[in-house]
Amino acid sequence: MTAAHTANRSSPGDSPTPAWLKTPAFSDLAGKRILITGGAGFIGSHLGHALQSLGAKVIVLDDLSGGFEKNLAPGTEFHKASILDDAALRRAIAGCTCAFHEAALVSVPQSVAEPEKCAQINMVGTQRILTAASEAGVKRVLFAASAAAYGNNPSLPSREDHVPDCWSPYAASKVAGEFLLQSQARCTGLSTVSLRYFNIFGPRQDPSSAYAAVISAFTKVLISGRKPTIMGDGEQTRDFTFIDNVVYANLLAATSHRPFTGEVINIGTGVRTRLLDVLRHMGEALGVDSTPGFAPPRAGDVRHSVADISRARELLGYEPVVGFGEGIRRTLEWARTDPAHMGSGGSAVGSSITAVRGSAA
Repeated sequence: MTAAHTANRSSPGDSPTPAWLKTPAFSDLAGKRILITGGAGFIGSHLGHALQSLGAKVIVLDDLSGGFEKNLAPGTEFHKASILDDAALRRAIAGCTCAFHEAALVSVPQSVAEPEKCAQINMVGTQRILTAASEAGVKRVLFAASAAAYGNNPSLPSREDHVPDCWSPYAASKVAGEFLLQSQARCTGLSTVSLRYFNIFGPRQDPSSAYAAVISAFTKVLISGRKPTIMGDGEQTRDFTFIDNVVYANLLAATSHRPFTGEVINIGTGVRTRLLDVLRHMGEALGVDSTPGFAPPRAGDVRHSVADISRARELLGYEPVVGFGEGIRRTLEWARTDPAHMGSGGSAVGSSITAVRGSAA
């Protein structure tokens, strides 16, 4: 049995309340008990801080396999347990009006190496969340879906009505999760919505894993004065989306009066950026040489990715609130002030971060 306790620390890198967080509809979340699975991780912890600032009672269920307790907002009720622990899940979700399901095995390479573990966490775990939510009387479940669903579909930008093209067990498990949300809505009346995240980056993204996301990995290497490595030729493109945009979209979906029944909605910026350009922008901001080395591409990776965000605009009223250049600047500033989290053991670059210029800014 895992006991809950209350977090009493804050995480470095927090900023003053942004204008988008003052959206009037978000006041509906005040006083509500809200569950975040994976809430000690990168995306979940940012959601938790935002919800806490809005006056919600935040409950986090996380086994810390990919997160850190120090990421939790002060006052968070924390249950250290897996989403596969039914007893812990039921304790955490009791009395909640809304659940953000962010917990997952998130690495494409790891899913290729351990497909059964991926299926157990991402598919079985998602169904358990849905079952527990229905039994507990939760009104809405929001699911962290993934742009990996689009694979190498040559039709860009990617639209939600494109047929999935899964190139990894991770992608397949996330598409399965979307269908589980749809079926749960149809069978039980639970309101569900899947937000297909594109390439999210920002403070608190863990660079220490062998499967680290590209921007956090580049940040760690450049901050420590080492030469970055690109898997592939660097011409790959992604819709790099700063974390604030994802939090904003989640809050819009959580407070929407639409009767969601498993809709799938892209969350990105609609802007494509090459990996080579990402490194160039980061090198300019840090004032360092960011010329990369190259290695073979990773199994399961897709070549190009960019979101069509028309449906997000239509159903949520969503627009990106932070662009790529500003997001990179904030991420690098955070990395400079929290080298321990970056695992860099100190910085080899100067203390100032300059604004990132260019069309992606």
